[in-house]
Amino acid sequence: MNVVDKLIENTISTKNPSVIGLDPDIGKIPACYKVNAKRNNPFEAIANVIYEFNRDVIDMVADLVPAVKPQMAFYEKYGSYGVAAFEKTVSYAKSRGLVVIEDAKRNDIGNTAGAYADGHLGCVELLAGSCSPSFDADFLTVTPFLGSDSLHPFIEACEKYSKGIFVLVKTSNTSSGEIQDVVTSDGMTISQRIAKYVSEQAGTFTGEYGYSSIGAVVGATYSEEAVSLRKLMPKSYFLVPGYGAQGGGPKDILPCFNEDGLGAVVNSSRAILYTHMTNEERAQCTRQEYLLSVRTATLKMQEDIYSVLKNEYRQMVY
Repeated sequence: MNVVDKLIENTISTKNPSVIGLDPDIGKIPACYKVNAKRNNPFEAIANVIYEFNRDVIDMVADLVPAVKPQMAFYEKYGSYGVAAFEKTVSYAKSRGLVVIEDAKRNDIGNTAGAYADGHLGCVELLAGSCSPSFDADFLTVTPFLGSDSLHPFIEACEKYSKGIFVLVKTSNTSSGEIQDVVTSDGMTISQRIAKYVSEQAGTFTGEYGYSSIGAVVGATYSEEAVSLRKLMPKSYFLVPGYGAQGGGPKDILPCFNEDGLGAVVNSSRAILYTHMTNEERAQCTRQEYLLSVRTATLKMQEDIYSVLKNEYRQMVY
C-alpha cells in the first residue's frame, strides 16, 4: 500500500486530519511522570520519562488521530538514550496503527543523503550482509536547499520501501520569507519553485486516492501563499505546521486542502501537550487528569477543523 493511502484511510476513519506532535519538553511534562524516575543515570531517567509520556499520550489519542509527528530534536539532544526513546516511540505508535511522521529535516548530498534515507526510511546493511530497518518512520521531513541531487536518495527510498517525504516548501516560522519569498528570475518565489519541483516528482508516486507520498510542508500561518502552492502541487499531501500555539487557526488551513477534504494533515504539538494546562496544573495533576485533558484538547481540535472543512467543502469524502 502507498503510505499516503494509509494516512488517508486513517484520516477518513477518524474524521480527523489532525496530527499530534510528540515534542517531549522535560520542563513541561507533568510532575507525575518524573517523581519516580530512576536516577542512576540522569539521561536514562529522562529517556524513560519521555517514552512513558509518549506511550500514554499515544494510547489516549490513537483512536482520534491518523498520525503522530515526533520531532527528532527533542530526542537527539539526550544522545543515545534520547534516540532510543525515539525508536521505542516510533515502534509503539506503529503498533497502535498510527502513521509516524518523523520531523528531522534531513538533507545532504551523495552517499550521506543515501545514508540518511536508508537509516530513517529504509534498511541498513548489517555485518552478515543482510538488511534491516533502523528508525523505520513512515514519512520524513527533508529540506530541499542543497538542490535536486540531495533529494533523489530520499525519493528513491520512498519508491523502494513504500515510504514518504514532506519537502520544506513554505515553513511556518516568521522569518521564512527572508529566503522562501525571494522572487526568482522567472517571477516565481523560491517556495513556488520548490513546489514546482515537488509536483514534478509527485506524479509517479500516487496512490489509490490520487495523492502522492512526495509531499510538502506548508505552514498554517501563511494561508495566502498556500492558495498558489496548492494549485502548483495538486497531488501532493501537505504537512501543515503552525496550528495552535504558533497562531494558525481552522480557517487558515483551508487553502491547504482540496474539495474532497483531503490533501493535508495539520500538526499541533504544544497546544495539545502543554498550553491547555497551566504550569501549576501540570505540577499537581495525576496522569489520568493530564491525559484526559490531552484527549479533550485533541477532540476540540478535531471538531474545529472538521466543522470548517465540512462547511467549506461539500464534496468531502469523510
